[in-house]
Parts: sequence; structure tokens; C-alpha cells
Amino acid sequence: MTDHAPRFETLEDWLHWQESLHPSAIDLGLERVRAVFRRLREGRPPFAVVTVAGTNGKGSSVAMLAAILGAAGYRVGSYTSPHLFAYNERIVINGVPVDDATLCAAFARVDAARVEEGDEVSLTYFEFGTLAALDIFWEAGLDIAILEVGLGGRLDAVNIVAPDVALITAIDLDHQEYLGPDRECIAREKAGILRPLRPAVCSDPDVPRALRETAEELGAPLYALGEDFNIVTHDADWNWLGPGQVRRALPWPALRGAHQLRNAAGVLMALQLLGERFYLSQAQVREGLQAARVPGRFQVEQGGERTWVFDVAHNPQAAAALADNLRAFTGGRPCQAVYGALRDKDSAAVVATLDGLVAHWWLAPLDGARGCEAGSLQAAAGLAPARATACDTLAGAMAGAARRAGPGGVVLVFGAFQLVAEAWPLRGAV
Repeated sequence: MTDHAPRFETLEDWLHWQESLHPSAIDLGLERVRAVFRRLREGRPPFAVVTVAGTNGKGSSVAMLAAILGAAGYRVGSYTSPHLFAYNERIVINGVPVDDATLCAAFARVDAARVEEGDEVSLTYFEFGTLAALDIFWEAGLDIAILEVGLGGRLDAVNIVAPDVALITAIDLDHQEYLGPDRECIAREKAGILRPLRPAVCSDPDVPRALRETAEELGAPLYALGEDFNIVTHDADWNWLGPGQVRRALPWPALRGAHQLRNAAGVLMALQLLGERFYLSQAQVREGLQAARVPGRFQVEQGGERTWVFDVAHNPQAAAALADNLRAFTGGRPCQAVYGALRDKDSAAVVATLDGLVAHWWLAPLDGARGCEAGSLQAAAGLAPARATACDTLAGAMAGAARRAGPGGVVLVFGAFQLVAEAWPLRGAV
């Protein structure tokens, strides 16, 4: 490292410094991150790569891919964001988050490359972490890495690595200020992870025209749910029908919701496209589907005398999936909801999607530059005072919801990742 590079000893210090390194938290583009990466590593990865983009379903798809491949004995690395409880969750090898020492060593290598020969390159927090993840994977002797796009696709830092298979999950409106005003614009940005002649999978049954056009322009074979691969459901199991292959009597994924079946179908298509490099038996597929877990995705926990449901749904499409899960879980009986959101989210649409399943809304404030205080959230969501209580603190919102739910009741805690992470340890204390 140069004399100008920091020498931090703790992960917390590294992360705090990274947050202040670049003038803006989000700065889409590949030029800076690619320049640093070329100083770190040369050539193609020594492992296969699946890159996952989409509005919703990315984390669940990554988890199922990793669990199935892990059940088959392959050495798997996965990179996801954001984290829920600890930064280490972002970089996982064989199901185990990397430790602080490994992360700090990788951050030091990235920083040394960033300031090499006095040519200093400014990186965002996400770019720094992405480079560290790739550097760790290069050292780890992986068979395959699964990379989740952070925002969009075309200009996301993850896109400096060309995937062997690109997987695009459900596409909907989110982050319009960066990705464009409508679904087609957003789809075109996500299609930026496609590569010439390399296969792509879309697990959204409504494939955007922009994705089809991009695939055609690149000569990238596109496999679409409902066209090239399909799902047949039964009471106790389901079948996956793909090109030249059928997998029968599969268990329902451990991750809850009908939408997870679509995610699973896309995962199996991506795995088939990896070809002979990764043989997967029926037993291994079954084991992986049942083993995959993602914290904060309709996570049901007991706390005190009531049931808590935690979910990071924060856009209308995710709220619709949450509503389906909640309806099935409670039988339609209204619950108490604790909700917090960032200012740039469509809170009115989220609330409208769930409103019939919520007896009372307990609105919690979120700190940070993009956070929304409870009163503003109530106004943005269009909630009348009789239906909602704007609370000064998250603990107050949870206590009010728990009290109103009563013994045996259900409290839904959902919205921003930050809210769910902060609410989690409070569930048994209110």
C-alpha cells in the first residue's frame, strides 16, 4: 500500500471510510471500477459466473442457485446486497459469510490498486465492496460465483465481469431516477448484463420487449418462462419442464410464496444452461430447494405472545407478493403493520396493495439522507389518522402494534432493509 492509503484494523473502520471516499453514494458507470479491477486481476475468472439482475427476486434466486450447487458439492461463492444484519452477509463462500480479516485484507488490496503509482481512483462504497468480493473469489478456488446486481445492470459495478449465464428476475418500477421512467427503460438497463452469444434467462412471465430486443441484437439465446421452460403444479409438488429435460415431483421451495416458484424455475433453467460443467442429480436439486433461506423474506418468528412477520418488500411488485403470502398465512384476518420506507419509494402504492390486510398502520421513522420521518410517510401514503399512527421511534411503533395485536395476534414488520434489521432484535422486548 502507498503512504496515502489507510491502514485500518477493523471492518467497521474500513466501511466508515468507504462511505466518505466518493462524493456521491451512487455513481453509475464502469470506467472507474474497471480501471481498478484491471490493476487487481487479469483475464477471465477461473470459475463460472452467473449474474442475476431484476427488480425483485434476485436475492432468492441467488440463494437457490447457491444451495443447489452447494448440495452437489461444488465450491460456490455468492455476492449480494444490501446486507440485513452484517456486511459479511454480502460475500459468502460455501454458505459461510467471509470473516472480518478476509474482508479487511481484500479492502487493503483494493485500496492499494486504487492509488497505484499515484493515479488515485475514487470509488463508491458499493464499487469498493464489489471489487473486494471479486478479489476474494479469485483467491478462493471457486467452481462458480453468483453475482447479484446492485442497481440496474448495464452500469452496475458487477457488470465488469462477463457472465456465462445471465438471469433476469421479475421486472417492475423501482429506482426510476436512475433507471428510467417505465418498465421498458428499466428492462433495457437490466439487459445490460447480457453478452454476445451467451445465454440469458428471464423468470418474469411478462418478458419486456426491450429485453427481447437486446438479446436479439447480441445474438444471446433468451430462455423465457412460459415459452422455453414451464411450471406444472400439483397439490404436494411441482414439475419443471425445460428444453430436453423434465424434473418431476420437486418440493416447493422453502422460501414462501408462489413467486418463489417462478424464481426456482428460472434458477433451474440457468443451471441447465451451464451444461456439463455442473451435473446436478434430482436429489441435489430437491435438497437445495428445501435448504435455501434468505433473511427478511416473509420470515416468521415467535416473540412474546404474538407472531412476527418480517419482510423487506419496499416496492409495489414486492408488496403484491407479500400480500399473497400474508393472505395465505393469516387466512385474510387483518394484522397490525409496522412500516418504514425511504423517501423515493412509492409508499402510496405499497400501502394500497396491503391495506385490506392491515387493521392499523404503525409508521416508523428512518434515519439517513434518504430516510422518511413517520409524519411525512403518512402523508405520502395517503393514510388517514384513524388508520395510522405516526410514531417517533421504531420501538414505539413495534410496542403499539404488539399491544394492539394482543396475545396470538400477528404483527407484520416490513419496508426498508434498514427498518427490518433494526426491528429484528426488538421483537422479544415489546
